[in-house]
Amino acid sequence: MLNTFLAKNLFSFVFLIHPLWRVAIFTLLFLTLALLASRPAEQIFTRLESLFAQFAKRRNLITLGIFFGVIAIRLAVLPLLHVPVPGIHDEYSYLLMGDTFAHGRLANPPHPLWFSFETFHVNWFPTYSSIYPPAQGAILAIGQLLGNPWVGVLLSTAAMCSAIAWMLQVWMPPRWALLGGLLASTKFGVASYWMNSYWGGAAAAIGGALVLGAIGRISKRATAWYGIVLGLGVAILANSRPYEGLLFCIPAAWFIWWLATEKKTGSTHNPAFASAHAKAKVLASALIVLLATAAFMGYYNWRLTGNALLMPHALRTRTYHSSALFLWERASLPLQYNNPQFEKFYNGWERENYRRTWQDVWRVSKEKINRGGHTFFWWGVILLAPGTPFVLRDKKMRLLLATIFIGALGVFAVIWSFAHYAAPFTCAIVALLVESIRHLRTMTVAAFPLGRWLSRAAILLLLIETISYPIRHQCDPLAWTCQGDPSRTAIQTRLSLEPGKHLIIVRYEPDHNIHDEWVYNGADIDTAKVLWARELDASQNAKLLGYFKDRTAWLVEPDVDNTELIPYSQPESSAENR
Repeated sequence: MLNTFLAKNLFSFVFLIHPLWRVAIFTLLFLTLALLASRPAEQIFTRLESLFAQFAKRRNLITLGIFFGVIAIRLAVLPLLHVPVPGIHDEYSYLLMGDTFAHGRLANPPHPLWFSFETFHVNWFPTYSSIYPPAQGAILAIGQLLGNPWVGVLLSTAAMCSAIAWMLQVWMPPRWALLGGLLASTKFGVASYWMNSYWGGAAAAIGGALVLGAIGRISKRATAWYGIVLGLGVAILANSRPYEGLLFCIPAAWFIWWLATEKKTGSTHNPAFASAHAKAKVLASALIVLLATAAFMGYYNWRLTGNALLMPHALRTRTYHSSALFLWERASLPLQYNNPQFEKFYNGWERENYRRTWQDVWRVSKEKINRGGHTFFWWGVILLAPGTPFVLRDKKMRLLLATIFIGALGVFAVIWSFAHYAAPFTCAIVALLVESIRHLRTMTVAAFPLGRWLSRAAILLLLIETISYPIRHQCDPLAWTCQGDPSRTAIQTRLSLEPGKHLIIVRYEPDHNIHDEWVYNGADIDTAKVLWARELDASQNAKLLGYFKDRTAWLVEPDVDNTELIPYSQPESSAENR
């Protein structure tokens, strides 16, 4: 009893204090232990690290092991971190895309009563479709065909960690590449919204890893296969994060150009590109993949927007947005919308979020730093700071550092940004962390290998931090990114088990939280077992009930009781656009 009480209080103390204090206390205790038992402790860690280095030489086994290891560990913590429930606007839009693809279509026809089904991040004309690039939708479609869209998220996140390890294997020695793959697996494979939601960044991160991994291999051995992998990486970037992917490819394109135009035959810098035949093989294979990608994207755009050069996201911006996209832009005139929730979101919250002042610039920039810091790093990274300046002077890291720098400029230039917007740069960020550890380990103080012990402490802090999240049932350091309301899902499940078809009409209060949207549907509206519609004016509601007269109509009021479901009847004095 006493032991349980002490354990609970110790746990609360360790994880409720400020993270900086936790880092300081743990590091102090860890270094004290190292000093008091220097020789035996060093022998233990040296032996473990030696075994680690021997295992890292099995490169193909490493990439496969990381893939299956991430899957196994995440499935093992399912009792603590359940299959995620969608809650963010973007998640439902991606799920619509995945459902559309799973039905064998790229887009769906618009519905005659689309006013009642209108929702965020979805285009209704000329087609009913998600506004986002198709890569994430393809991942969710694969998962849906395998039983649940989240299966696609699980597989893609595992593939991302494996791809990062594969990329690092050509940029650094095997044991450091393995360390980077394990760092990525630990950071993203358990308690990250990339794993625990439907709008994460695994697809774009895979694309970035393929591009840099292919470039590193091309510089050593030019083959058509690596040209295909390079083109495939660019294709994934273009169909997941087009803007950030373009920025990511600028240093990569320059490096390929430098290799291809270098005239010193037999140069030690690029021996693989010494012959015209080697250059042609790589460039031709990459170009074929890129041309096929351009053709697909043009066809995809045409099917969704009616214009091969108009992306669905750009169409949505024209239709719904009046706020600025970049820091230097001014908002345009407000638009009119079909319901008060859109009015409040687009003409209220979005426009008020950024008014082109220096105070706003600093606020949105600080928001990006906070979100990115929690996603890509952990508090123990502070211990790696002494090694970072040496990384900045490392010639081998110049391409990766240039990639991160250009990416940072692009991400901070836009107003809206979540951590997964920077997903293409994930592998370069992991490489920066690993190289910081490498340089830190060479530092000594009075013959004591301080850097070596600091690097070990930083890695152990990541493990402790990662383990703590499932124990607390927390899906991400920023819990809101993957914490959907289960009430809507519970209602959907309940009605899906009852006979007949159902129409749920959602009534919002005037002070409704615009980020808590309930009106979302799948690809097939007319044939769906359960439909969700927005309560509008009496005329539109009557049309809705008449069109779906074969369905049982229900009313749900999320702002009154988000679990109650009652038969729907038109209010006697219905307020227009309630």
